[in-house]
Amino acid sequence: MWHIRTFSTTRPTLSSAGFELRKLTHTHGEGDVTHLFPGMAFLTARDIIVKTRLFKIMSKMPKGALLHAHLDATVNARVLLDLALKYPAFHIMAEQSLTALNLNSIRPKFRPLPRSVWTEHCSLTESYEVGAWVPLHKARENFTFGGPEGFDRWVISALTISPAEAYRTHNTTVKIWDKFTSTFRMASGLIHYLPLWKEYVRAFLLSSVEDGISYIEVRVNFWYRFIINEEGEEVVSHHDWLAAFDRIVHDVQAELAAQGRADELIGCKIIYSTIRNETPEDLEWYLEDCLALKQAFPHLLAGFDLVGHEDLLRPLIDYLVPLQRFVARQRELGLDIPFIFHAGETLGDGTAADMNLYDALLLGTKRIGHGFSLIKHPELMKICRERDVAIEVCPISNEILRLTSSMPAHPLAAVMNHGVPVTLCSDDPSVFGNMGLSYDFFQVLVASELNSLKTMGCLARDSFKYCCLTDDEKDRATALWDKQWRKFNDWLVQEQHRTLNN
Repeated sequence: MWHIRTFSTTRPTLSSAGFELRKLTHTHGEGDVTHLFPGMAFLTARDIIVKTRLFKIMSKMPKGALLHAHLDATVNARVLLDLALKYPAFHIMAEQSLTALNLNSIRPKFRPLPRSVWTEHCSLTESYEVGAWVPLHKARENFTFGGPEGFDRWVISALTISPAEAYRTHNTTVKIWDKFTSTFRMASGLIHYLPLWKEYVRAFLLSSVEDGISYIEVRVNFWYRFIINEEGEEVVSHHDWLAAFDRIVHDVQAELAAQGRADELIGCKIIYSTIRNETPEDLEWYLEDCLALKQAFPHLLAGFDLVGHEDLLRPLIDYLVPLQRFVARQRELGLDIPFIFHAGETLGDGTAADMNLYDALLLGTKRIGHGFSLIKHPELMKICRERDVAIEVCPISNEILRLTSSMPAHPLAAVMNHGVPVTLCSDDPSVFGNMGLSYDFFQVLVASELNSLKTMGCLARDSFKYCCLTDDEKDRATALWDKQWRKFNDWLVQEQHRTLNN
């Protein structure tokens, strides 16, 4: 039996949270129609959220397991750019001449080049030959539109989604997904360089620990059969890629243990993911690759998923034959690689993307990524309850990708009220600016009068129940979380006393 202590003085309500928002907001000019309310559009609210006492509490709270995040979008864009600037191999190019008028619509490309083909070009904006590769640090130094600071703003804006894009200019799911996928294409040119990738994974693990996340199952997008080595050659196999990942996880755990913090990172596993635009025939290669990696790293590879914009790309049923063969091959090899499918990340009702929910459950998915349209299917919710299939809910992602206008309008509360298990996740925090899990927990907490710190604690603790650990490992993870929760409660009591005495 475990207990969560809560206090009426720390219990947030819509009215109290709304008061805090208004108190922290500057006076708006006449004609400003911004409507402030708990759970409001995240990119508008973020600067207000971080000033609240409630967010400080959420930041301190132990979050449990992060079960839905894409590795290529988990490290702050500013940090990623700083990492790239450390390596002289990185070059940048533009496919159009940059002007003050088109700057915000041009998306650059990055690539680490072999030393033998490093260029002497000095600028991306002055006397630039379209399509030529320019050393990254030179392009930054000689950037016409605001110098190095202007260059940084340009690159970071291309790697993230702005409030104007999320709420005004990209006003359909197709438009916002176009911007969203472009950030991955850009980031891949930086991340898929082994020296930087190692630092990137380390930064992701450490930032997760600092936000109170103690276990992770991260989706790694195997969209490339090789990544680039130190010499700029595209020769690093998936096996070597995962071997490096495994070493980094162990190194970070050892560092934490040396600091007396061994309990703060239980582990990190990989969900092998590839994109839904592959043909069924091409998918066979990735499925065999997944099997080989599971044999080489049985402790590291947690499951398999297909990712991408469900409304536009292939539905699960297109891959029925290779996926069934994949299950049979597991039996032959004595392996267990559960499906952990994205499904129902759509506004559709009866569309192919909506039908992915049926096929994911028919294929025996362990969890469902997003499941946004699940609320339209009472029988499927019943199946999820009976099979204990958890929904990986990504609140801020759903809002920014235009599935819901705000957290109070999100179907999460209705899904939970139907008894469907859920786990809160961040999805693509570097693109959305919801680093870690604190922001998503905050938005869910303030969006309903029924939610409390106890609700958030239950969601965090239950996350271990639905992860890909053994039963013994789950018990250990939960026991460690209980210990962290007690420390959090002690801190919260002290914080409350300080507040009341001031």
